[in-house]
Amino acid sequence: MRDPVVDRIQSHPKYLALKRKRNRFGWLLTILMLIVYYGYIGLIAFDKPFLAKPIGAGVTTIGIPIGLGVILFTIAITIFYIRRANGEFDRDTAEILKDAAK
Repeated sequence: MRDPVVDRIQSHPKYLALKRKRNRFGWLLTILMLIVYYGYIGLIAFDKPFLAKPIGAGVTTIGIPIGLGVILFTIAITIFYIRRANGEFDRDTAEILKDAAK
């Protein structure tokens, strides 16, 4: 047995637009993360001498800040997604629910 409210929500044009927008945004962030992560893994696999170059006169190599950059990038896109989800996506969801409850 189908709930008529669910049917109204799923057929609502704003819901369909929100779903497309959320999916596109999620795939974009996923592709960016895969490029960054596998780019770093590719460097490890194919250009170890580059990653092993020391920075200055110390023992820290170029690979350390690049690896830290991958971690920071992950945190940054997570924060970016959370802000957009809690802002724009939640606002749109509330508006759709309000329209569907009428």
